[in-house]
Amino acid sequence: MLRGERRISTIWQRDWIKTGDFTVTILVTGAAGFIGSHLCERLIGRGAAVVGLDNFDPFYDPAVKRRNVKQLLESDAFDLIEGDIRDGDCVQSILARGGVEAIVHLAARAGVRPSIEDPVGYMDVNINGTVVMLEAARKYNIKKFIFASSSSVYGNNKKVPFAETDPVDYPISPYAATKKTGELICHTYGHLYDIGMTCLRFFTVYGPRQRPDLAIHKFAKLIEAGRSIPVFGDGSMRRDFTYIDDIIDGVVAAIDRCGGYAIYNLGESRPVRLDALIACLEAALGKQVVIDRQPEQPGDVIQTYADVDKAVNRLGYQPKTELADGLEKFVRWLRNEQR
Repeated sequence: MLRGERRISTIWQRDWIKTGDFTVTILVTGAAGFIGSHLCERLIGRGAAVVGLDNFDPFYDPAVKRRNVKQLLESDAFDLIEGDIRDGDCVQSILARGGVEAIVHLAARAGVRPSIEDPVGYMDVNINGTVVMLEAARKYNIKKFIFASSSSVYGNNKKVPFAETDPVDYPISPYAATKKTGELICHTYGHLYDIGMTCLRFFTVYGPRQRPDLAIHKFAKLIEAGRSIPVFGDGSMRRDFTYIDDIIDGVVAAIDRCGGYAIYNLGESRPVRLDALIACLEAALGKQVVIDRQPEQPGDVIQTYADVDKAVNRLGYQPKTELADGLEKFVRWLRNEQR
């Protein structure tokens, strides 16, 4: 059996990490995903042990996720559990082994547009799954819980930049509604059971390993293949694109400083028009773009724009990756993947 293969196991049969060899053990859900795999690498690099939980949902090719964790599986500091966040027995059995001091809950059904097609499925995974995770945290006295929320909770907020104190009572997609609900449930558990709760509202994260259904990854592959890219609307839509390394800086700082209940925006705080993004991507790829104009899509917000003052002041968060630099890094990764 290959070294990496022995680390993939069920909750019932596996070699458990020797937690005494590490400074702290952290449970990361959605560990094989884009953000999750980067976070696990960073945490291990800091001397932590990581238990990763992922069900390899076929929303996109599970083989992509397995490549994401291929190197992680070579580390004695990483244990990968294939299981579902809705499976209370699985989740509680992880924590029953002892040693886990924090949970970073990234796992979710992702995407605004797909949630419109399957609202029931999104509610089941994103809300019920979060309750299962919180209940396990309560039962096993976990004192740090980090919840991955989303900038989508702001909906079409007319006030910019978006601040954590802004009302978020009008989500315009089922996905956004599940993230808002998750924040509320986290507040309830934090209040009742003295669990440190931090909700992180991510703003359009990009970089190596980005999900293939997201705009930058999807556009880049089409442009590389000489095909047109679908652009919904007139290109004036604005997004606060945030490079993965900057996001991971914020997540790690949130783990370190988790206490009480807090919500933080993690974004670049420099929104970019969609047509400007396409021009930057065109430059990074060195290829001309052919645009296929499509009507605006229901559920898409007009703009996202993060006010990050709270994260800067309390977490020491300092996003520093320019869009052009981040896109160049992404393109290098993409071309290496396609070899």
